Amino acid sequence: MAVINPHINFNGNAEEAFNFYKSVFGGTFAKVIRFKDLSNAEFPVAEHEADKIMHIALPIGQNMLMANDVPEILGRTNENENRSKISISAASKEEADRLFNGLSAGGQVEMPIADSPWGSYFGMFRDKYGIEWMVEYAPTDKDQL
Repeated sequence: MAVINPHINFNGNAEEAFNFYKSVFGGTFAKVIRFKDLSNAEFPVAEHEADKIMHIALPIGQNMLMANDVPEILGRTNENENRSKISISAASKEEADRLFNGLSAGGQVEMPIADSPWGSYFGMFRDKYGIEWMVEYAPTDKDQL
């Protein structure tokens, strides 16, 4: 079966954002590649962009959250655009609360986490880096016994 791994573009603060995400999700980075790691005669890297992130990956469950900084030559990422949301399916209500509260810190809550009309525990927000998230815990019949 295919696996979907979200990939996010940042304007120079990918490392900061991913250290924040790691503080909430835990774990260790699977990969961190900086632009200077790829610099050569055919692909010169400006000194002020050498330490920016070319690729970073944080394993979360069976998936990988990935990102990069966009080099200035390619323009800036519009941090106020309506991006797709990253959806998290939590294993428990407690985990949903922990992830929602951790990731939304310093951000803007669009829908506080609470019991939803469709039967799950759900909330939405834009984190302090402008990334949109949905957190949901959908109890199974077994959980409700």
